[in-house]
Amino acid sequence: MGYEWLTEALARLRDIETQEVTQVLSAQRRLPLAAESAGVHFLTINGRTGTGRPLVVAVRLLGGHRQQIIGAREMTPEELVRFKAWEADAS
Repeated sequence: MGYEWLTEALARLRDIETQEVTQVLSAQRRLPLAAESAGVHFLTINGRTGTGRPLVVAVRLLGGHRQQIIGAREMTPEELVRFKAWEADAS
């Protein structure tokens, strides 16, 4: 799967390194969830970095096996609870 950055998304990263985003996208255990905002459909990929930091990475399908990274952020406390429950169930 090939990923490319939306230029604006890269510019908006705050306190998240690009390699952390890559780590989440390439993690063996990640939780993809369908999402929509302003009529745009995309996926959120919930996962952990190599150091265990929980992040949400938003991507949209461009076609074929290409996806565009449109955002990344830390999980909210509620998202983290849901993710931890998923991790426990997936073990």
